[in-house]
Amino acid sequence: MGPDDLKSLALELGFSTARICRADEAWVAGDRLAAYVADGHHGSMAWMEETLARRQHPTAMWPEAKSAVVVGLNYGPEHDPLPLLERRSEAVVSVYAQNSDYHDLLKKRLKHLARAFAGKTGQQVKVFVDTAPLMEKPLAEKAGIGWQGKHTNLVSREFGSWLFLGVMLTEAELEPDEAERDTCGSCRSCLDVCPTKAFPQPYRIDARRCISYLTIEHKGVIPLEFRQPMGNRIYGCDDCLAVCPWNKFAQTSAEAAFHPRPELKGALLAELAALDDAAFRQVFTASPVKRIGRDRFVRNVMIAIGNSGDEALVPVARMALDDVSPLVRGMAVWALGQLSPRLASDMSETLTDAEADSDVRMEWATLASGNS
Repeated sequence: MGPDDLKSLALELGFSTARICRADEAWVAGDRLAAYVADGHHGSMAWMEETLARRQHPTAMWPEAKSAVVVGLNYGPEHDPLPLLERRSEAVVSVYAQNSDYHDLLKKRLKHLARAFAGKTGQQVKVFVDTAPLMEKPLAEKAGIGWQGKHTNLVSREFGSWLFLGVMLTEAELEPDEAERDTCGSCRSCLDVCPTKAFPQPYRIDARRCISYLTIEHKGVIPLEFRQPMGNRIYGCDDCLAVCPWNKFAQTSAEAAFHPRPELKGALLAELAALDDAAFRQVFTASPVKRIGRDRFVRNVMIAIGNSGDEALVPVARMALDDVSPLVRGMAVWALGQLSPRLASDMSETLTDAEADSDVRMEWATLASGNS
C-alpha cells in the first residue's frame, strides 16, 4: 500500500484530511516544549513534566518510527460560538465537547487504517489520539495539514481552527508531503481576544491563565482575577479559535457525533446547577465533560451564574450554599456576592464563623472585605 492509497483509504474511512511526514528528523518542537515546561506555563499538569522526555520527539516514544501519517477530522460548528457569550443566563461549552468524546471515534477509524496498512505491507504501526505523549500539532504542520498559529493551535487553510488530530507512526519509510508554512502574518486576533490575557507572547500560552485550563484541568478554587473574565464559559473556551480569519474557509462538520446534544443547546445555568452526581453522569454520558466530575462542573456553573447579572438566579446561588461540595459552596458565595451584594453581606455576618471549610470561609471573608 503506497502513500496515495493510504491517504485515499483514510478519506474513505471518514477522515477529512490525511498527510505524511518523516517522524525521525530533527525538529525544534521538543526544545520549545522543554522551555514551556521550564517556565511553569503547564500549570498543575504535572504529567507534561513527567513525560517530557518522551514528548520531545516521536522517536522517543518509538525508536523505530520512520514516518507519521497524520489524519484530521473536521468538527466545525454550524454557527459562530462567540455570540453565545452574550446569552448570559445560558451555559457555553466548548465546541469540541458538545457531544461525544472524539477520542473514541478517531481511534476506532485510525486503528482500522493501521490494520489495513499493516496487513498489506507487513510493517509495524502504532496509533495515537491525544492521550499519549506525542505532539500531534507539530507533526500536522510538518505533514502540511496546517500550521501552529499564534494561539498555539493548528490552523488549516481548508478547515480553519476546527480539526481533531490523530497519528499513525510506522517503521515504513513513506514519501513525505510538503510542510505547511505559517501564514498568520501580522494578525493578532487570537491574542487580543483572550479574556484572561493567556498569551505572554505569540506562539506561547500560559495555561495557568487559560479558561480552558481553569475550567477543565484546574481542580481547586479558581483565582479571583479570572472569574469575571470567564463569563458564561463552563467548559473550555473557543475565543482564540473562533476569531481566526481563516475560519472563513471552515466547514460545518458532517459528523452527527459532533453536533451539539439537545441538553446543551441553550442550556440554562439554573438547570445545570441543580445536577447531582447521578444526573451529571447521565447527562454527560460519553462526553468529554464527564471527566472533570460533577463538583468541578458545578463550580464553573456557579461562576457563570455570578457573571450572569440575572437576579432571578439568586435563589439558585443561595441553594448552592448548602451543596455537598465545599468547592461549589465557595463559588456560590462568590456568585451571591456578584448578584446581590447587600444580601450576601448580611448573610456573611452570621455564616463566616460557622462555616467549617477554609476555602468557603475565605470566600465569605473576601466578600465581606468588598473585594469580590
